[in-house]
Amino acid sequence: MDILAIALSLLLLCFIFFLFTCSGYEGAKISPGPPRLPLLGNILQIGEKPHRSLDHLSKIYGSVMTLKLGWLTTVVISSPEAAKEVLKTHDHVLCYRISTDPVRATGHHERSFAWLPPFARWRFLRKITTQQLFSTRSLDATKDLRMSKVQELMSFVDTCSQSSEAVNIGRASFITSLNIISNALFSINLANFNDTETTDDFQNVVLRMMEIAGTSNMADFFPFLGFLDLQGTRKEARLCMNKLFRVFQRFIDTKRSLKASRNKDNDMLSSLLDISQEKESELDDDGIKHLLLDLFLAGTDTSSSTVEWAMAELLRNPKMMVKAQEEIRQMIGGNDAVRELDIFKLPYLQAVVKETLRLHPPSPFLIPRTSESDDVRIFEFIIPKNTQVLVSLWAIGRDPNVWENPTQFKPERFLGREIDVKDNDFELIPFGAGRRICPGLPLGFRIVHLVLASLLYGFDWKYQNGILPENVDMSEAFGVTLHKAEPLCAVPIKKHV
Repeated sequence: MDILAIALSLLLLCFIFFLFTCSGYEGAKISPGPPRLPLLGNILQIGEKPHRSLDHLSKIYGSVMTLKLGWLTTVVISSPEAAKEVLKTHDHVLCYRISTDPVRATGHHERSFAWLPPFARWRFLRKITTQQLFSTRSLDATKDLRMSKVQELMSFVDTCSQSSEAVNIGRASFITSLNIISNALFSINLANFNDTETTDDFQNVVLRMMEIAGTSNMADFFPFLGFLDLQGTRKEARLCMNKLFRVFQRFIDTKRSLKASRNKDNDMLSSLLDISQEKESELDDDGIKHLLLDLFLAGTDTSSSTVEWAMAELLRNPKMMVKAQEEIRQMIGGNDAVRELDIFKLPYLQAVVKETLRLHPPSPFLIPRTSESDDVRIFEFIIPKNTQVLVSLWAIGRDPNVWENPTQFKPERFLGREIDVKDNDFELIPFGAGRRICPGLPLGFRIVHLVLASLLYGFDWKYQNGILPENVDMSEAFGVTLHKAEPLCAVPIKKHV
């Protein structure tokens, strides 16, 4: 009898939910999507790699596709034309974001400029980060810092080449990106190439945070189950974030003591503390830590993963690697190192990076958006209010209607073609577009090109243990950032001068 009562209750719940989601849109056309199971909707069709399963479904149901994920209505966008509608035409309505359950673990969604609605506080935080870190003036002022961190990377690779030891490209790039960011924020290295324990600890926290935030979560699909934390992700996210917050608080305390002694570093945290002391400032220690968390996570993982994917593709395509190296070495000439100004003289290297971002976008989806109005239409389809809107960068980058041989790595497709990654061309938008475009794009652009060019300029590379290019595992591990499932390890060979 109890089982029957439960079954009837579930059926009634499904019926009520069906009426609720279907009412109020008479005459409107909802975009097509796959058949749904009662209550669960399309959850079981997502799989462990949603970017691949949703790409497959979009080829059946179209570039504007509706899914039901439990109680959450989701529209998946899978073409440049549809992405332009979301990110440009209707940007003013669809610029609000849906935070996932793990992100809400410490109230981060209420303090983070990545998740805040585009109101006064969001504009305030974005203005600070742009002025202090990402403006052309700020980036030019810190170019020597980036050069010094890349030279530390080159010294480490040189040591490995002398002993024919393989370099874990992702880890080495992560250390470099981490120290570039940590010096810009705190004037200190947070990792070094010889301290395996500390470096791996930081990398593991960052990678785990990205993985947790990107994992399908039952609390997002069924909000009434959120308090149970069935997958344990909220607890784990809280532990990871609090671990980083404790590190940030130590830096805050140190900076305050330096300020009291009239010693002051010229870094982001010092500027934030100055702003927090202003009359009626909106910034306190808690707000500073949440802002630092955004910058810390976004600035390290995406750059290092892009370098790793680029090196993996070039190692699989030796002729392309030689072409990139010849361009760099011819342009640099007798100089001892690549400099940031050299990047703009290296069209093939830029094409390699663009092709990497197309085929292996740092994030398979843009941060989920939500509709704040019932009046939004993408083409002939209505986007109901409170609908989650997912822009699939993975699908757009592999759209056969846009790209010839879309799964093939071919940098030459960008040579002589005016296309950039700065939201002008919606077939390549790895950093997003519109008012919510990633503010760290200028810094990420410089880091990726400088690190990749330096690795190619100073050394030739080969797989360890005689692995053949065609046997290399190029599968990815899903998360907010797409990483190689198997780390890329390659042996550097010092170039002959």
